[in-house]
Amino acid sequence: MIILYGIPNCDTVKKARGWLTEHGVEHQFHDFKKQGVPPEQLARWAQAAGWETLLNRKGTTWRKLDAATQAGAQDSAGAQALMLANPSVIKRPVVDWGKGITVGFDAAAWAARV
Repeated sequence: MIILYGIPNCDTVKKARGWLTEHGVEHQFHDFKKQGVPPEQLARWAQAAGWETLLNRKGTTWRKLDAATQAGAQDSAGAQALMLANPSVIKRPVVDWGKGITVGFDAAAWAARV
C-alpha cells in the first residue's frame, strides 16, 4: 500500500493527493499533525533520500526558528530531532511507494512509478 505522509492543508500535499486520486492510485494518508512522524520511518527516509533533502529550509517554519535551533540541524541526528519535534520542517509530501520513497511532488516522476 502506498502511504503519503504530510500535512493536509499543505498545497503540495493537496496536489499530490489529488494526482493519486485522479490516476486511480490507491493510497493511505498519514497526517503529521494528527499522527506524528514515525521515528523509524524518518530514519529510513533520511537514509534513503538524505536528511538534507528531507529538511525544508525554504519554508516559513524553518525561517521562524531561532538561529540556535537551526544550527542544531547541521547533521543527520540533529536534523531528525528537529523534524520529530517540528514536523512542518519536513519537505512534503513524503511518499512510501513500497519500493522506495520520494520527497516532494513531481507528476512526471510519479507517472513513471504507477
